[in-house]
Amino acid sequence: MPACIRPGSRCLQWMSVALLALALALAAPGAQAAGKKAVAKKTVTSSQVKRAPAKAATHKAGPKRKAQASLAQRRTRAATRRAHVVAAPAVLSVGQKMGLHATADPLALASSVALVLDQDTHEVLLSKNDEAVLPIASLTKLMTGLLISEAQLPMDTPITITQADVDTEKGSRSRLAVGTTLTRGELLHLALMSSENRAAHALGRTYPGGLAGFVRRMNAKAAQLGMHDTHYVEPTGLSSQNRSSARDLARLVGVAYDDALLRELTTSPRYEVEVGSRTLQYNNTNRLVKSPVWDIGLQKTGYISEAGRCLVMQAEIAGRKLIMVFLDSAGKFSRLADAERVRSWLQASPRHGGHKVANSFATNG
Repeated sequence: MPACIRPGSRCLQWMSVALLALALALAAPGAQAAGKKAVAKKTVTSSQVKRAPAKAATHKAGPKRKAQASLAQRRTRAATRRAHVVAAPAVLSVGQKMGLHATADPLALASSVALVLDQDTHEVLLSKNDEAVLPIASLTKLMTGLLISEAQLPMDTPITITQADVDTEKGSRSRLAVGTTLTRGELLHLALMSSENRAAHALGRTYPGGLAGFVRRMNAKAAQLGMHDTHYVEPTGLSSQNRSSARDLARLVGVAYDDALLRELTTSPRYEVEVGSRTLQYNNTNRLVKSPVWDIGLQKTGYISEAGRCLVMQAEIAGRKLIMVFLDSAGKFSRLADAERVRSWLQASPRHGGHKVANSFATNG
């Protein structure tokens, strides 16, 4: 046996130490790797344990958070749309284009055209641009009603609304569907009281001579009455080519007031008609007829964008019978407010000598 490997020899001891060191060196990387894996595994597990409550909470509050996010998204989209929407330009009335609203008057009327006169004496109490010729919208129906009444046509004759009566000028709506049948009297009531366009058109269409003949008769009647600033192209007022002046309209109101049927129908507060199995209720377009402080004998309202808000009335104020015309008023209720201003003014000075505002339309047009 070699001396270096004999038991107890120094050589053998050194060899044992070297082998042990080699074994430790070879085992260290694996142990380190295993240790790293253990640590990593422990870290992942710890992370998962920490996230678990969060996931549960998120799941529990999910619908609410989603709803909030959805609402926020909708609001954002709406705000974006509003930011990109370009406001549609306002449609100017003919009176605005002519500069009539620049004309001042003592009552600060919203109407660019006004005329108030004593029906009996023809004294002009207030005048503002009364010679301006403007679109008159549904004030047209006053002439339509006058012709139907004067023709003494049977009021119980049934008339059916047809496609020809549908508004293609402005696209306005109507509760009188195509195929609806009412009597001439019912259509006349609706046309004058609630300004029903299909009713007015059907009245003109069924007039002897047809619609064209009716329009010719409208213009002939205007000429007969001395309404030289007036021209009609259809019976509803939807066309802006139906035009007149305050002076002409005051003359028409005076004539129409002499017709008992027109007085009754234009001042009727409400009216019901049976259409099939339904009952349609209509209200007067002029709420002043329901007011206890007003004594209105005849009235008619009108509106299209080119004409502005219009109103003609015969009324008794402070013991005087008056005819009032308001054209091209700005604002939904401004024409009625103008009438109220005139009433208050006249009640304060019932024998007012009148006030004429200079007609400025010729220079401001």
